[in-house]
Amino acid sequence: MAGEDTYDVVVIGGGPVGENVADYAIRGSDRTAVIVEHELMGGECSYWACMPSKALLGPGAALDAARALPGSRDRLTAPGPDPGAVLGWRDAVTGRRGSSGATHDDAGQVRWATGAGIEVIRGHGRIAGEKRVAVGDRVLTAREAVVVATGSTASIPPIPGLREALPWTSRDATNLVEVPQRSLVLGGGVVACEAATWLLDLGVRELVMAVRGERLLPRMEPFAGERVAAALRERGADIRMNTTIESVDRPGAEATGYGRLHGGPATVRLGGDGAGELVVDEILVAAGRAPATTDIGLDVLGLPARGPLGVDDRLTVPGHPWLYAVGDVNGRNALTHMGKYQARVAGDVIAARAEGRALDDPRYAASSDHGAVPQVVFTRPEIASVGVTRADAEKAGLDVRVVDDDIAVAGSYLLDPDRPGHANLVVDAARDVLVGATFVGAQTAELVHSATVAIVGEVPVSRLWHAVASYPTVSEVWLRLLDRLR
Repeated sequence: MAGEDTYDVVVIGGGPVGENVADYAIRGSDRTAVIVEHELMGGECSYWACMPSKALLGPGAALDAARALPGSRDRLTAPGPDPGAVLGWRDAVTGRRGSSGATHDDAGQVRWATGAGIEVIRGHGRIAGEKRVAVGDRVLTAREAVVVATGSTASIPPIPGLREALPWTSRDATNLVEVPQRSLVLGGGVVACEAATWLLDLGVRELVMAVRGERLLPRMEPFAGERVAAALRERGADIRMNTTIESVDRPGAEATGYGRLHGGPATVRLGGDGAGELVVDEILVAAGRAPATTDIGLDVLGLPARGPLGVDDRLTVPGHPWLYAVGDVNGRNALTHMGKYQARVAGDVIAARAEGRALDDPRYAASSDHGAVPQVVFTRPEIASVGVTRADAEKAGLDVRVVDDDIAVAGSYLLDPDRPGHANLVVDAARDVLVGATFVGAQTAELVHSATVAIVGEVPVSRLWHAVASYPTVSEVWLRLLDRLR
């Protein structure tokens, strides 16, 4: 080996999850940490997922909000946002550079890490034994912990001709440089719905969604997916439920960088309720993600080299008390904010163990990612949810009370008088506490944290009556919902 170095903490993966666990593990101490990253510091979220997708969605959402109100509506003449300017904004947000825009600048992320006392090593990290990580011909030894924070990768189903056609994954869709006129989106989850929204904003002429199930956003309350589907159809989307891709034919497909593809249009044959043949310019596969565990040396420890790397609530891999897994890679929740939450817990656990402190404080256990997971879907209408759905609560055997109401309060009327939102609360009647909430409509992203606090804090519904919402805000819907619970 060319060299061997020792650190207190070695993290494989430099996304926001890896950055947070390294920071929390050494903050305020003389411990040392190193992050090994084979792509870009900042990870998927910064360059290919959360940040670019929200940059692409923002201009269309702003125009939609302006069209909802007299005074601003009359000032709008363009049918949608300027595609070139939107892509330029996306580039600014993600640090894209170069004539093709296919590279990114992660210097700011590296500066943050080094400023926090964390060393950054470029390369592919593989576990080489207990507390040992190999990066090329270099070995990094950890005194306290090795943390796997490698995230996940997009899945492409084994459909004849699909992989050979070089379809877009979410990375390609968020990094597009030319807007396709005819697009097929495979999937009905969050990525599919958000991508369909911004593709329509950018001027896609024909957009078809092939959805395997019976509704969009199947993990949420049914009304959420129904309202998103209605809005997309109103804008021209052809949504085909209970539909699959049977085969794809695209001769001579050749990749030339993010968002570009040689080989001409693709012929797609669909099966199921939406059967038929389509000719499209691009196919976006949004059919799930898989934990990135296949090439990080888990077999050296006798662990499966495929699938999620299971952990306990301290984010430790059973049987290997020095090994932690945080974020998408452990299969608990594929959301950036939940990965960062796990990273904070794991970092605190590593620090406490290094200092010989007891782990009897609740902060040393990741509990919220079992039943208090918040999520926002930035479609139009916007969706915000936390906790369990009615179906999940009933399946768990809870004594369930559910209240539904339109979000038709003064605050929501002032934002959009023609399109009231909708909300529901799921209550565990035996304990008189909230266990789930879903909000659909304008500015509902700002409602979800109050519901999250109520669920995590197990605040009795009778106490929530005394949390007074300001007038006139969308939060006034809480009064309507709680009134229905009386």
